[in-house]
Amino acid sequence: MKGLPKLKQISIKDYAAAGSGAASQNNQSRSGKAAAGNSWYMAMTQAWGETLDKQASRLESLSDQISNQGQDTPSVMVQLTAESQRMGFMSSNASTSNNSVAQALETLAKKQ
Repeated sequence: MKGLPKLKQISIKDYAAAGSGAASQNNQSRSGKAAAGNSWYMAMTQAWGETLDKQASRLESLSDQISNQGQDTPSVMVQLTAESQRMGFMSSNASTSNNSVAQALETLAKKQ
């Protein structure tokens, strides 16, 4: 994914000692400023959130074209349907990736 910060490799012991997660050298907040203390996991979830926000904006725009601008043509309707399906696909993948990484981190923590 574009825009993800480069991540510093750390040991599981360092991760556990950090409490809130592995520290990243270049985590970026939504405002673009360094977010001290955020984990790479939080950077991943933030990237998914921003991606889903952009997709939601596309859906809102298309919906507005149909409902408020009277552009209820088949081409706009099909585009809205496609973008809605894309949003569902992206949401499902965001959830799956977040859950998978969380379970992997939990498993690693148990092995320590």
